[in-house]
Amino acid sequence: MAERVLTVRELNRTTLLRQLLLRRERLPVARAIERVAALQAQWARAPYVALWSRLEAFDRRTLEQALVGGRVVKALLMRATMHLVSARDYPSFDAAVREARTIVRVRGTKPPPPAVVERALALTRKRPHTRPELMRALGYEPRTQDPDELREYGWVVALARLEQTPEAAFWDFRGSPLLRPAEHDLPPRPEAAAHLIRRYLAAFGPAARADVSQWSGVPIRDLAEGFECLRLRSFRDEGGRELLDLPRAPMAKADLPAPARLLPRWEELLLAHKDRSRVLPNEYRPQVIAVNGDVRQTFLADGFVAGYWLQEGQRVMLEPFAPLPRRARRELEDEAARLGAWLTRD
Repeated sequence: MAERVLTVRELNRTTLLRQLLLRRERLPVARAIERVAALQAQWARAPYVALWSRLEAFDRRTLEQALVGGRVVKALLMRATMHLVSARDYPSFDAAVREARTIVRVRGTKPPPPAVVERALALTRKRPHTRPELMRALGYEPRTQDPDELREYGWVVALARLEQTPEAAFWDFRGSPLLRPAEHDLPPRPEAAAHLIRRYLAAFGPAARADVSQWSGVPIRDLAEGFECLRLRSFRDEGGRELLDLPRAPMAKADLPAPARLLPRWEELLLAHKDRSRVLPNEYRPQVIAVNGDVRQTFLADGFVAGYWLQEGQRVMLEPFAPLPRRARRELEDEAARLGAWLTRD
């Protein structure tokens, strides 16, 4: 039996469905984050805007309560960048990406002596330390620009398994995050990789193996054991690429209406596939994703990135890449007005 070929619009609507972007849902924040796999948190406010666009009547205090309660964690994970993940997913995600994440941050530098790692653990177990405090206590210069010294400190953080305390992910957080030792056990890597792949496909599938690698930052060869643990169905895209998916994951029709949505800086949806054309048209990619990796705050019209937005005081200003249909423009302006009011609310 020939594999079903999925059009770009089918992939678009299915991904938006799984990303909670076809309608706002009523979900606890930890469960919502599990549904979308993870939220990019390089910019502290990005997860809040992401959840505002996905959840009905989202109140940012509910995310802060989930962080304090330990149901949601901010950690250095996929692609060696900061993410929010559920506490249930954290151990598996950490185990699956830790080798690739560490290599990215310490490439070409030898690990420090074990005594340095042990001292970092002892200090942060006694009380959480900021990065400058910890570097100074370990004999590093906090303001150093020496790449070798920075990479050696990166080894310390990786080997001591240090993570940020919850308030580093608060809406109004300023300053240097406090670091403490992680307490979770790491599952075996094949089991962890399988869990990460399941979460990814549930949130972003159907997708190619290369897409999972792109999102996670883990080479395909290191995900192989995880794929072997899973029973998956397969499709093809219009270019002939094999796409994998969970057996009973929901699919959406190509003609399903897609509402206007505003997305935060570094939105995970725009970084989760090697081929991003299911959401981000190729002609707009250079205007959205900079050479240095920065990702603009964008908006969706008819399910696809159609421009970016800026906050100016209490207003959210829309900058479309091309003229928008009148109805789409009106929907986006309404959404922008609501977001502007929410962003400036005490």
